[in-house]
Amino acid sequence: MAEDTTPSGAEWVGAFARQLGVDAPDPEAVEVLLELAGVAAHASERIAAPIACYLVGRAGVAPADALAIARATAP
Repeated sequence: MAEDTTPSGAEWVGAFARQLGVDAPDPEAVEVLLELAGVAAHASERIAAPIACYLVGRAGVAPADALAIARATAP
């Protein structure tokens, strides 16, 4: 039986971050970003989740601050 060589989410994000030349988010930031994605997806359409996280990066806003803004924006 072949061994699964699929990286974990954290491993993939770490490798992707290195390729982008940035630090990967710490586990705390990951949890906040996932919560932000959940707020965005449930307040609108699922497509809002990844776009909201993209906008956080573009804006340079701390994930926790962005989560507060997302909660205030949600109906």
